[in-house]
Amino acid sequence: MTMHQKVYRVLSIAGSDSSGGAGIQADLKTFLANGVYGMTAITALTAQNTTRVRAVQEAEPAFLAAQIDAVFEDIRPDAVKVGMVSSAALVQVIAERLKAHRAGHIVVDPVMVATSGASLMQETAGQALMRELLPLAEVITPNTSELGALAGIEIRSREDMRAAAHDLQEKLGTAVLAKGGHFGADADDLLVTGEGGEQWFHSERLANPNTHGTGCTLSSAIAANLAKGFALPDAVWRAKEYLTGAIRAGLDLGHGSGPLNHAYALEGKFFSE
Repeated sequence: MTMHQKVYRVLSIAGSDSSGGAGIQADLKTFLANGVYGMTAITALTAQNTTRVRAVQEAEPAFLAAQIDAVFEDIRPDAVKVGMVSSAALVQVIAERLKAHRAGHIVVDPVMVATSGASLMQETAGQALMRELLPLAEVITPNTSELGALAGIEIRSREDMRAAAHDLQEKLGTAVLAKGGHFGADADDLLVTGEGGEQWFHSERLANPNTHGTGCTLSSAIAANLAKGFALPDAVWRAKEYLTGAIRAGLDLGHGSGPLNHAYALEGKFFSE
């Protein structure tokens, strides 16, 4: 890359995963693999692996604000991905600072439960998320359980998924990508936009139990492609293709639901030797 080429930049505001498969670690790997420069503002430290979350240490709200400000004041992001935010105070700080900096292309992955099953969000944080942060997003990326919790609808069918996504889009005024990877016989996702618009993204369900960090990876890949100027539907298609490849590559680490192979498409002297 020469000095005259545009370097697209994306900020991840999320928690740290000590095992490297999810959170900011997954986000930074995804950003690199998708050709953008990644930056972080850490909401929490987690002691976790592929089997469980052992402990969570939240960042102080003022320190989180300082991280966000430091990034925007020097290397302004072209897009922002927001992941794990465990408390209402942190949600409020993120919303406040993103509004203050007039951030664009905001992708929010409303992480409520880890792949291992551990709860990662306080109840009051979910309320603050709905009220203050989700309406700022260009798109949000809930899985079926998160979609049901946010919309107040139990998801038992594709029609429930569709109704909940439309209901949530109308409430928030932002696009909703309802992820179906943990639901049904396929891995189809539904993008719902304003004025009743919707688009299904079809993909096969892969026989791979190692899905730690899939939500983080998908939302980060969407943010990377929005930063590069792709329209939202194209950004989603590209992100799903990248995610499918990372799952299909079949990395097998850990004793639980292991991480993806974020580097499956990387090539070159320093990667192969």
